[in-house]
Amino acid sequence: MTMRMGTVARRRTLYEEALDIIEREYARPLELDDVARRLATSRRQLQRAFAEIGATSFRTHVARVRMLRALDLLREGRLPVREVANSVGYRQPAQFAKTFRRHHGAPPSSFRTASGGALADRRGTAAF
Repeated sequence: MTMRMGTVARRRTLYEEALDIIEREYARPLELDDVARRLATSRRQLQRAFAEIGATSFRTHVARVRMLRALDLLREGRLPVREVANSVGYRQPAQFAKTFRRHHGAPPSSFRTASGGALADRRGTAAF
């Protein structure tokens, strides 16, 4: 079944507007229902926009943004892992560490810089 052009355009707009919110507010608690309400759409329509336009889910995209920012912060080496977790929207460091390991293939501590110099772990990041 093909979608009408108007439907595709509306979903693309929803998706892009949701991405903007996630990029700006990833450090805060983000819920699909709240973002949908802010965009004056339904939860289901926003889910469809993520699935059809972004080939992902809202939750997966939020985690991806948070994990990329966390990686940057860890590589800077200025903040302890607990503070990195908090600064990217995780209140539980254990949940952050579990998610980080799943995304990057290694624990957060292995990506911290040693004395502001070379990375403690030079492995690349795992694919999302």
